[in-house]
Amino acid sequence: MAKITYVVPENGTERTVEFAEGDDVMTVAVNNDVPGIEGECGGEMNCGTCHVWVGEKWYGSFGEPDWDEGVMLDIVDRAPTSRLGCQLKLCGAHDGIVVTVATGEASS
Repeated sequence: MAKITYVVPENGTERTVEFAEGDDVMTVAVNNDVPGIEGECGGEMNCGTCHVWVGEKWYGSFGEPDWDEGVMLDIVDRAPTSRLGCQLKLCGAHDGIVVTVATGEASS
């Protein structure tokens, strides 16, 4: 299986876990108890609790955020590589991807 690494700056940890084709960044994080990724709305794009910063190498592989995601990102502390994890579908080409839990979302 392919792997994704979550960096949690609030507590200085990293967690590398496996994902299956078609999983999204939020669900993989929630299922593996990654600190700071809550997914409170279940992927409906109305809470921002899956806000991540995607590594620059990987950012373009997901396409641009749609309008609804952009609105939610404007509400949270948006950075140049901000995305909502619930909108990021993973595939085999993402093996080795690194995402950072957005500061302010992570709990220590």
